[in-house]
Amino acid sequence: MERSGQIRGWLAELFPGRAFALAPASADASFRRYFRATFDDGMTRIVMDAPPAHEDVRPWLHVQRLFAAAGALVPEVLAQDIERGFLLISDLGSTTYLSALAAGMDADSLYRAALDTLIDIQRSSRPGALPAYDRALLERELGLFPEWYLDRHLGLELDTAEQNALAAVFEKILAVNLAEPCVFVHRDYHSRNLMVDGARPGVIDFQDAVYGPITYDLVSLFKDAYVEWDEEQTLDWLARYWEKAKRAGLPVAADFGAFFRDYEWMGVQRHLKVLGIFARLKHRDGKDGYLKDMPRVAAYLRATCARYAELAPLLRLLDKLENRQIQVGYTF
Repeated sequence: MERSGQIRGWLAELFPGRAFALAPASADASFRRYFRATFDDGMTRIVMDAPPAHEDVRPWLHVQRLFAAAGALVPEVLAQDIERGFLLISDLGSTTYLSALAAGMDADSLYRAALDTLIDIQRSSRPGALPAYDRALLERELGLFPEWYLDRHLGLELDTAEQNALAAVFEKILAVNLAEPCVFVHRDYHSRNLMVDGARPGVIDFQDAVYGPITYDLVSLFKDAYVEWDEEQTLDWLARYWEKAKRAGLPVAADFGAFFRDYEWMGVQRHLKVLGIFARLKHRDGKDGYLKDMPRVAAYLRATCARYAELAPLLRLLDKLENRQIQVGYTF
């Protein structure tokens, strides 16, 4: 029986005699799918479909418990079938931050609420509760850039000198990232994974959470692949976070300049990773919807590399890529 039929049968077992309609709610970059079940009395629930051959719902359940205990608004688990990869969860609505912003909702109130929730999550952090965002993982993510973005997407083969220069820059990036204090990290804390649901944002898509650098989720939020803010605005939000985080006892750098540098260098790691992931989604998984967001991510990367002399070799490589795109007519 196909997955949709299994879901319908599962819901019928959970709600005997209740009529319901099942419609797609959303999908993400993985194999997970989400359906909204609307019952005859208007009640709605979300079904997560995570095929066990490709996905494991247990990390999602674990992080859900951690974030809920921290006071974050996350979907409530109402029923589960781990063997088949089904979860029935509460419905946080269909209005993401991204769609709310497009409709003209006040950005400042949304982002201040997102920062408050992020601080709640970070304050609950403890080592050992989540996988470590360690050197091996950070380095593996950086490797997506040459493998999938440079090679597979742009067809660019680096010579030995360029490979060595890129490896040296990666070492510098990792050194800064790994020197940061660690907290719980959502890993995709941005406008598509925050829902408008009252005074607090609903938080979704957190199954890949780790214990890692404190600035990571700020990069996800303020250097978002899907929506862009001018630097004056992001600096204001970042400074507000820094002040609140200090008052909350979080281990942010005592000097804002040092904190900002950590944030910028964390952004370089994330942007390199994201370019690689978006390319992989296109070339391995046949999902080309993310290609339109590549130029924004590349622009973030270029802007940061231009600020720091240590990142000059990476900036030179980006210059070469830009020239190559012009020569071959590449528009991502």
